[in-house]
Amino acid sequence: MEIIREPERMQALALRLRREGKRVGLVPTMGALHAGHLSLLEHVRRDCDVIVVSIFVNPIQFGPGEDLERYPRDLEGDAEKLREVGCHVVFAPDVGSVYRPGARTRVIVEELEDVLCGASRPGHFRGVATIVTKLFHLVQPHVAVFGQKDAQQAILLQRMTRDLDFPVELRIAPIVRDPDGLALSSRNAYLDAQQRSEALLLQESLRSAYRLVDAGERDAEILRRHVREHLSSGKQLRIDYVDLVDAQTLRPLRRLDGRALLLLAAWVGKTRLIDNLALEVRHNEVREVALEHIPGEETR
Repeated sequence: MEIIREPERMQALALRLRREGKRVGLVPTMGALHAGHLSLLEHVRRDCDVIVVSIFVNPIQFGPGEDLERYPRDLEGDAEKLREVGCHVVFAPDVGSVYRPGARTRVIVEELEDVLCGASRPGHFRGVATIVTKLFHLVQPHVAVFGQKDAQQAILLQRMTRDLDFPVELRIAPIVRDPDGLALSSRNAYLDAQQRSEALLLQESLRSAYRLVDAGERDAEILRRHVREHLSSGKQLRIDYVDLVDAQTLRPLRRLDGRALLLLAAWVGKTRLIDNLALEVRHNEVREVALEHIPGEETR
């Protein structure tokens, strides 16, 4: 496994791999890797010759007062985990080499970046879209994989990939959870025992709402209110948002019909966590679904 720190060197390698006819898979991360991150490699391993994992704590997706400085960083430990699971290249640039002095360009995805998490974290998705655009140019992947836990991010990046004609197939991998149901997140390390117990309310509230839908409820506001009430039992839990939206446009729904996303964000102590449930209602039947990948143009 090779560790590359310089963007120019990464791009030169990527272009050489493409000339040689190798298929490149990209797994973008901010490090502090857990089993959820490592599972993403399996979604590119089956049809890619070279797996590249990027590790970069992206400063422009953090807002004032967020946890940029305390975000966990462990490049040595991350590299060891990646070596064990068969990663070929770790791309771990420093901030100064990614955003050169005077850099002013940002990538904006209108309508999708300012709702839900974007409303709570202004500029966050502008930062995400910008760094992923740079990674696509530097790594030249045929396939890139993101996790469904960050559902809004995945949907926004699908739109960006199509709108900018990147020759990249973007895949969305299912949420990976601990045995108790908590979605894996690097930020889970911030939780003490009591906070972790209350964090379980996120998944429990989604499952409770699913049971309500399965029993026949279709009114979106009733479902939102049900989730909020379930979450309100947490003594250290503060709701950021709960919404039921169209699974492609992220527009709020009045009634559940077809594919939808039930999303929530909440503060547990000082830690902000997110979770979601993708579901589909057809002919009065409900089922949980995965967010489908939407291919970009075929690789040229």
